[in-house]
Amino acid sequence: MASLVYTHLLLQLVLVISLFHFNLAARRLAVSAETQQPLLFQYHNGPLLTGKISINLIWYGKFQPSQRAIVSDFIASLSTPTPTTAQPSVATWWKTTDKYYHLSNSKNPSTLVLPMGTQIIDETYSLGKSLSNQQIEQLASKGAQANAINVVLTSDDVVVEGFCMSKCGTHGSLTGASVQGKSNKFAYIWVGNSETQCPGQCAWPFHQPIYGPQSPPLVAPNNDVGLDGMVINLASLLAGTTTNPFGNGFFQGPKDAPLEAASACPGVYGKGAYPGYAGDLLVDLATGASYNANGANGRKYLVPALFDPSTQTCSTLA
Repeated sequence: MASLVYTHLLLQLVLVISLFHFNLAARRLAVSAETQQPLLFQYHNGPLLTGKISINLIWYGKFQPSQRAIVSDFIASLSTPTPTTAQPSVATWWKTTDKYYHLSNSKNPSTLVLPMGTQIIDETYSLGKSLSNQQIEQLASKGAQANAINVVLTSDDVVVEGFCMSKCGTHGSLTGASVQGKSNKFAYIWVGNSETQCPGQCAWPFHQPIYGPQSPPLVAPNNDVGLDGMVINLASLLAGTTTNPFGNGFFQGPKDAPLEAASACPGVYGKGAYPGYAGDLLVDLATGASYNANGANGRKYLVPALFDPSTQTCSTLA
């Protein structure tokens, strides 16, 4: 299982750790495009997620309907057949992942569509307010287990093993229940709401960082520091999940701490990014919010740079 564990780099990055959203791999220092060194991504010959893969959301804890809408609208923004939203868009950002599919099979590249699946709401904290990694897997197993990514989202009053200390979320895979003697693996993601626990780590740049350069926080595009931070981490994890779902897809470095499609570009959201500065972003004149992607229902989002395997650099929308 891929996880967001950074033990081997934490000492090196202690002064800038709050700038990086712990996403599936060791974080590298964000650098400007002018000084960025090429990364050598490798394909480890494993399967990628292909075809129609539903994204099922498991909401654990207290979330307002308006908060759930921020995430569900983001999912709806990913695979728009004919993008009608203003550019740059979430769908355009997601198109970068297509390049991984072309690399894995240039003659007959597979396609991926990510429609919204079902939503499960657990407001009663059925497993308590302190969850182990095993319990996260238990929650993920509540969603459909065929052709699915099950996303567990925990509210800001839920403590998860390793949350804030070493990760903001994780992705991995589980073996589903046996049907007619056959069982299949399915992918899952967990993301926590860090608003009251560690916003300086997991919701930057919408909150003041704990350490490092103290630039003013940006205004969150959906006016919710916790949920806008969750979208950033969910976006990163989705990119890693689809291109490295079972630990043998595309990544750089060791398998237990891989750099994946988004985690290879830490703290980079726009051109000219460097530690403490997210990059040149768009600004909503009405609200002052910073963003780099337009989404469904008039939403605006901040999405992380993705590693472009064709140019060997981090690709940004803005």
